[in-house]
Amino acid sequence: MAQEMGMFTVHHTIGNVLCCKCGISMQPNAANMCANCLRSEVDITEGLQKHVIICHCPECDSYLQPPRTWIKAQLESKELLSFCVKRLKNLNKVRLVQAEFIWTEPHSKRIKVKLKVQKEVLHGAILEQAYTVEYVIQDQMCESCTRVQANPDQWVAAVQLRQHVSHRRTFFYLEQLILKHDAAARAIMIKQMDQGIDMFFSNRSHAVKFVEFIGKVVPSRSRNDKQLVSHDPKSNNYNYKYTFSVEICPVCREDLICLPPKVANSLGNLGPLVICTKVSNNIALLDPFTLRNCFLDAEQYWRTSFKSLLSSRQLVEYIVLDIEAVSSEVNIGGSKYALADAQVARISDFGKNDIIFNVRTHLGHLLNPGDYALGYDLYATNSNDSELDKYRGFVLPDVILVKKSYEEKWQKKRGKPRSWKLKSLNMEIDDNVKGRDHEEKMNSEYEQFLRDLEENPDLRFNISLYRNKEYQPSEMASVTDGGDAPSVPLEELLADLDLSEEEADNDSMRE
Repeated sequence: MAQEMGMFTVHHTIGNVLCCKCGISMQPNAANMCANCLRSEVDITEGLQKHVIICHCPECDSYLQPPRTWIKAQLESKELLSFCVKRLKNLNKVRLVQAEFIWTEPHSKRIKVKLKVQKEVLHGAILEQAYTVEYVIQDQMCESCTRVQANPDQWVAAVQLRQHVSHRRTFFYLEQLILKHDAAARAIMIKQMDQGIDMFFSNRSHAVKFVEFIGKVVPSRSRNDKQLVSHDPKSNNYNYKYTFSVEICPVCREDLICLPPKVANSLGNLGPLVICTKVSNNIALLDPFTLRNCFLDAEQYWRTSFKSLLSSRQLVEYIVLDIEAVSSEVNIGGSKYALADAQVARISDFGKNDIIFNVRTHLGHLLNPGDYALGYDLYATNSNDSELDKYRGFVLPDVILVKKSYEEKWQKKRGKPRSWKLKSLNMEIDDNVKGRDHEEKMNSEYEQFLRDLEENPDLRFNISLYRNKEYQPSEMASVTDGGDAPSVPLEELLADLDLSEEEADNDSMRE
């Protein structure tokens, strides 16, 4: 600007001085010495550790943080770098600028970290210097691994999860919740039993924490007991084995329930026939004829417990012949429902008889003529329920529809891989539940659980689904599979899953 106006300007230049040691030209600083001479005069890494010994557990791949804390970390991970830096003493005398790993052989028992530090030296000059710290790894098993290696059955506390139903759908869902919240990280062994799961822990507090977690995700009740293992009269020490028995309520999603008269009266004369729509720490019940709903917590349920009249394994497939809306769509507990009058017929009756049922359903917003639906066939069911007998003069409906059926579309996709996967716990199978029939039953129930996840977005809200890298969609598949079948959107999948060999040893993947 000044040059354009014809004004004279003075250019400011930074003068150079000579180093007081070697005499080379340099920009002035507080010490009047070049960087090389300053490093020769002052070593800011003096007094800092260059060699450190760390303890590593080869069984669980964890490192000892003195005095007794074990930290799990992979090689060249952020956790391991933070652990290595914290093990250095006198590092507070300098300012840490950068830290990074130097590659070493994985079996060399050596870890090298390059550190770059700064410190104020002569007359306020700031010197930056890099140096290398070598960590020597010594193998030492942690307490839990030592206990397991000495005796694999040496557990201190056991949690027995049980649900007295004819299927394992609840445990498939509970397994995903345990994996997402890492609730079984402290378990030394997990065993699959006939009607549940047994979890074994090396500490009583870990078992108590796990029981508390179960109580927060499903309606359950527990009792505990202890058995004396050994006693030292000189030191007055007692060793116990603790057992926690956890019973999960036998009511599952999509079950048909006949409420006891006392419970129905306390809920404002709800029902008595209701459908369980959701099970979390509360039980959500819905009257399919009036759309009235309620929630029962664990305390309310166990005070006057009841069982299901019919379970989801007794669902019958129907075809919708005609449907007429009765009310508009409403939102109840985050789910949409609409009352409608429908004419349905059993699929199994085609070609045999002309029986048609007129029913009222809460699925008016989903069903259209020609659709398939799953429901309970009360017309042909012989129900021997003591609670139902208490309602004198009550007339059972012929059919209660529960959900829309996609069986025809699932048949087209049978045997084809999904675009997503689930993790599973590393469980041992008890000898009493082994066998070909049991394996086929488990595979069938697990396939039904995967279909439930695809059909119900609320069900997969609290679990983690991972992208299947082996899945390759094709253009022909979209034509032959039937595009109306429910599926999981790609944006709900976790794409950062690394299927390494170490993860494959710990947690297997199931489709």
